[in-house]
Amino acid sequence: MHAVNSNGANIPALGFGTFRMSGAEVLRIVPQALKIGFRHVDTAQAYGNEAEVGEAIHRSGIPRADIFLTTKVWVDRYRHDDFLASVDESLRKLKTDHVDLLLLHWPGGSDVPMAERIGALNEVRAAGKVRHIGVSNFNTAQMAEAVRLSDAPIATNQVEYHPYLDQTKVLQAARQYGMSLTAYYAMANGKVPSDQLLNDIGNRHGKTAAQVVLRWLVQQQDVIALSKTATEARLEENFAIFDFALTREEMAAVRCLARADGRIVNPAGPAPVWDA
Repeated sequence: MHAVNSNGANIPALGFGTFRMSGAEVLRIVPQALKIGFRHVDTAQAYGNEAEVGEAIHRSGIPRADIFLTTKVWVDRYRHDDFLASVDESLRKLKTDHVDLLLLHWPGGSDVPMAERIGALNEVRAAGKVRHIGVSNFNTAQMAEAVRLSDAPIATNQVEYHPYLDQTKVLQAARQYGMSLTAYYAMANGKVPSDQLLNDIGNRHGKTAAQVVLRWLVQQQDVIALSKTATEARLEENFAIFDFALTREEMAAVRCLARADGRIVNPAGPAPVWDA
């Protein structure tokens, strides 16, 4: 697996996401994912499974230093003192003295000034509790503000990204700032496996539509993809995307699936005004 270097953070291009996974599922699946070869695990305070992620990593036998671990601070913990306390709580749950990447989960849903949030991110990084800092679900104006306010480089913006949602503007902004784009919801809430074009491309390579999309994401410069499954059989499928490559024409054809109403995740309150 290749890694994406974004502002000094060397992030494995394919991560294992734990959104909407129960603690029991995490304990069952994450050790299997690590055994197969995943070395990038993504969780969040809001997922309610940090403790199980920490236990799964601890049980896996894989050295902590070999795993790139990401978590996110939820919007109700953005006030400075609460932010610092929440990070300590996350580290206790994750059974580690640091995370490799800490993100602000959403830009909205809080009246705490951006300068205070970014200042707290920098503070926990300076304290050695966080190796790299980033944001999630930021529009391009908010990305620019975060970069301007931060002493430390911003490593990534984690956003919804799949063939049906054009994220060209966000990706161009990320590249401008030396950041990466981390893609979640790659399967577009179940739309990908039944897509005829994606299946046709997959058939040419002996791959599934899901593998085509994960490959399409990681084959783009500065893009990291999060995969997620609670099914052991799908783990190996999701991981087997580095033994083939899409042609330039296939990459363009997948990109052409984007549509104006392609966004799926848009919670009122936390979500920003998205780039047009």
